[in-house]
Amino acid sequence: MAGWYELSSNDKGKFSFVLKAGNGEVILRSEQYDTLAAAENGIKSVQTNSPQEARYERKDASDGRCYFNLKAGNHQVIGTSQLYKDAAGRDNGIQSVQTNGPSTTVKKA
Repeated sequence: MAGWYELSSNDKGKFSFVLKAGNGEVILRSEQYDTLAAAENGIKSVQTNSPQEARYERKDASDGRCYFNLKAGNHQVIGTSQLYKDAAGRDNGIQSVQTNGPSTTVKKA
């Protein structure tokens, strides 16, 4: 099963999205956007940039866990992963975003 985006808004009127793998697990989270159109543009940016290995910034958290950011061509962060216990988990997460990121399925939460 292919992955999809889930677009939602909070009680303050801000919009965000998550990218889910085919099994329903969240593999990437966006920032908060002021408008629905801006969030939709964020999804388009993930669709475009996710297949490109060079767009991933591998990071280590202060507690030793690992995560990654997906960046647009202008170097702005467009999505952040969950925390993984090791670099191998992080690399698997990147592969999942590369596979599922181009999805055109967007669901409203």
